[in-house]
Amino acid sequence: MKQTKSPNSPSATNPDRPGALVIAHPGHELLVYEWLRRTRPHVFILTDGSGHTGRSRLASTTKILEQVGATPESPYGRFTDQAMYAAILDQHLDELFGLAEELAEAFIRLRVDYVAGDAVEGYNPTHDLCRLIIDTALRIVNRRSRRAVANFDFPLAVRPDASPAALRPEAIRLQLDDEAFDRKSAVARGYPEMAGEISAALRENGVEAFRVECLRPVEPGSGNDSPFRGPPYYEQYGERQVAAGYYGRVIRYREHIAPIARALWKHVGEHS
Repeated sequence: MKQTKSPNSPSATNPDRPGALVIAHPGHELLVYEWLRRTRPHVFILTDGSGHTGRSRLASTTKILEQVGATPESPYGRFTDQAMYAAILDQHLDELFGLAEELAEAFIRLRVDYVAGDAVEGYNPTHDLCRLIIDTALRIVNRRSRRAVANFDFPLAVRPDASPAALRPEAIRLQLDDEAFDRKSAVARGYPEMAGEISAALRENGVEAFRVECLRPVEPGSGNDSPFRGPPYYEQYGERQVAAGYYGRVIRYREHIAPIARALWKHVGEHS
């Protein structure tokens, strides 16, 4: 398996360099399965992935982590998706501050060298909130411990090999050979709750795109800068879900996510 990375980046495949994976939903680990298998990171998951159906998919992810020797850490599926949406809509800031603080304390205690997690894409508000919480936690760590913990993301809604040219020199990029790709594919096929999403992703991007796992360096924003040129996709999708009766209100970036971003940024300044 070919691996490319900056000389200054943490080793992508050295399990002796402690890493952490922080994701919004169980199943996201499939996109970086070979990295997960080789590094055996500490794994934090915000929700149980139950969506509007109420059916958790945490057990399937737990099975994968047990197979590769990765370690579940708290929080681990603490929230239902319904509860997380309520936290966003009703601005449960203390709860979100608590999540960031809990992650920061865990990163310090576990002495992680680097963290990988969901990217901001405007596809799902919980994915984007997860990234805000990761960035906040790492700002807390870097201020309190005076340790520089590296910060990486990976794409969820676009091609998994997507990486802007400016980020490529510092990215960790794994090119899977046939053996590694077959192993990853078998694990994905064994995750029944993700079957529909996996099929859609393969149709959209093609099979070959999933031979690449790319962890991209993250430069956190200031809490005031919108990453979107227009309304994010999750607003349009949320309108359809509300119309279908699955949810009562639509999560919107300017009304709900942007105020949380500003509050998290301010929290670091006041409590670090």
